[in-house]
Amino acid sequence: MLDSLYIGATGMHAQQMNVDTVANNLANVNTVGYKRARVNFVDLVVRDGAQRAAGADATSLTSLDDIQRAGMGVGVTGIAKVFDLGDIRKTDSMYDIAISGEGFFEVTLPDGTSAYTRGGSIKVGSDGLLATQSGHAFKPAIAVPDTAQSITIEQDGRVLARMPDQTALVELGQLDMVRFSNPAGLESRGDNEYRTTASSGEPIAGRAGVDQMGSVRQGYLEGSNVKLVDEMVNLMMAQRAYEASVKVVQASDEMLGMVNGLRRG
Repeated sequence: MLDSLYIGATGMHAQQMNVDTVANNLANVNTVGYKRARVNFVDLVVRDGAQRAAGADATSLTSLDDIQRAGMGVGVTGIAKVFDLGDIRKTDSMYDIAISGEGFFEVTLPDGTSAYTRGGSIKVGSDGLLATQSGHAFKPAIAVPDTAQSITIEQDGRVLARMPDQTALVELGQLDMVRFSNPAGLESRGDNEYRTTASSGEPIAGRAGVDQMGSVRQGYLEGSNVKLVDEMVNLMMAQRAYEASVKVVQASDEMLGMVNGLRRG
């Protein structure tokens, strides 16, 4: 009897995370470069009696963690990003870039470690280096002279500048790219930047347009890959699943009340 209460509780917890995740996707439907997230569920199944004994009996469970260790209901293994390509939108700004296809740019964080981004609006930082809007310089660093009149970023990642009194463009550097065997395993750190994890694997270096990398598009931005109708359907399904788990808890509570009444009788 108590098992059904705890199973319903795990369902409520898992579906609440699902509702929150889908709601966040909907809130970012117009956010440049946003990648939708999805919740990964797992059945909590007791494989044998020893596992159940090692977990707990139903009367000794005092927290959701206890319930999950005992092997009852449903659990959440994590929240993963889905790296489907968003719509590429023309802006005509020389400081907007997008990747058409697979790949990430590498940037340097203030602590010296690396993060990875798929582009967006960029700028020339106070140190003269080409950087994201968050101020994180691209790696390898590309210095833009103060006298540069404009910059051009080719589809292969080469960065060129138009300098005064020169007809030919001056090459400043190369925006190298990386890819991952499992990009869904990357950890989001906000501002459309990601860190590596054991699940994502180490970055595989390459160049834009070759080595399975996408091409760089200057004057474009990648939109959110959230599909409004799909997420609205996902939200309704998550809400219904949450309500079903609530009904399981309510039904179990009613049955427990009946049993207690019979005992008193």
